[in-house]
Amino acid sequence: MKTDLTTVGFEELHTPEQVDKAFAKPGTVLCMVNSVCGCAAGAARPGVKMSLQSGKRPDHLVTVFAGVDTDATNQARKHFLPYPPSSPSVALFRGGKLVHFLERHHIEGRTADMIAENLQMAYEEFC
Repeated sequence: MKTDLTTVGFEELHTPEQVDKAFAKPGTVLCMVNSVCGCAAGAARPGVKMSLQSGKRPDHLVTVFAGVDTDATNQARKHFLPYPPSSPSVALFRGGKLVHFLERHHIEGRTADMIAENLQMAYEEFC
């Protein structure tokens, strides 16, 4: 489940300090909160990977794993406020500010293609 993202260039974040450092990077940062649930495997991870295949894309790709890297995930969620905790979820930052967020309810019941299209529209606007 982790390698599903790391093999396409996502950096795993394991500590709160790594999260803060990653989200402060210049340019755009895409963060996926990975999880073991079916919607992460069936739609979220495939959709995120598809979204990176053409056109504009974020400068940096990072991931935290809910239920595994608890401290890092909790720190990432502080940056997602006012959105409540959600796994899986996908956040796009530009210049350290959250500019686009997909909560679990935006992922459940949607196809990977729909998620990819949503993210590609965000990349066009913010990347």
